[in-house]
Amino acid sequence: MPAPPPGSRRTLALLLAAAALALGPACGKQPPQPTQGPSFSGESAGWKPETPFAGTILFQSDADGDDEIYALTSDGVRKLTDNVWNDRTPRWSPDGGRIAFSANPRGQSDIFIMNADGSGIAAVVASPAEETEPDWRPDGSGLAFTRGDEEIWTIDFASGKEARLLPDFSRAHGILDFSPAAPLATFTGKRLLGWDVFVLDLVSGRTTPLTSGGKSCRGRFSPDGRTIAFVSSTADGWGDVWTMRPDGTEKTRMTETNGTADYFPAWSPDGKEIVFCSGTAHSPREGRWTLRILDAATRRVRPLFSGAERAIFPDWR
Repeated sequence: MPAPPPGSRRTLALLLAAAALALGPACGKQPPQPTQGPSFSGESAGWKPETPFAGTILFQSDADGDDEIYALTSDGVRKLTDNVWNDRTPRWSPDGGRIAFSANPRGQSDIFIMNADGSGIAAVVASPAEETEPDWRPDGSGLAFTRGDEEIWTIDFASGKEARLLPDFSRAHGILDFSPAAPLATFTGKRLLGWDVFVLDLVSGRTTPLTSGGKSCRGRFSPDGRTIAFVSSTADGWGDVWTMRPDGTEKTRMTETNGTADYFPAWSPDGKEIVFCSGTAHSPREGRWTLRILDAATRRVRPLFSGAERAIFPDWR
């Protein structure tokens, strides 16, 4: 695409805005949502998975009018939060005993932790800025999260100290995922046009882009740390689940459902499968979004759960 003529600031602004929306809110922040709606209980609705699986998959749904967190097992669904604000982006702790998530009871989103059964909810990060997308340190001693205008911060539970993780990364960035097997993390970073997946060496502090083109985001390490699942719209303009090595090699398109958006991949505990969301719109706030399971070896996709209008942000334990 040719550069805009000199002085055409409006043209440049439009180009940047279009690039930022290239993958929709799936790669950036979610838009504000309604905070009230009809009473709903996943248990009473009789929700059941369509494919048996082992373990528990957390997900977020606005089935009751605002975003709540649910836990899906082969036996059915349990609603873990129930309030009039938005509870989002749940992540299991490494030992499976706790769940970190973001919620906005004060208006802006803060970071909370609760027990695996939904009890003991407590705020751990709260400021005037927006805080979203938590991820646990592999030893469970703290969290990383995205703050404000898309910067990655960390909190240490023992000291309560918060720190910016990448002070020298000049562009917007967030959505960090720690490797469980090496001192590495993956994150989504802004390019001039769009987003890409980066890897961070936690020892040296060096960051390296793993994708190019501004159409990829949301990297997630496999349990053994050898593979990263991520989202890219390079193939069909919608978004598919891909995998690659932590050095960016062996990129493989794992889902090939043209005309739907496949977002938010998360690995099974044994690393053999990936749960993801498949939707009929570019934004997870529009259309219908269901959970599906992908066999990492064969790339076979099976339906998992379609009981909610929008079931997104899964995390598998």
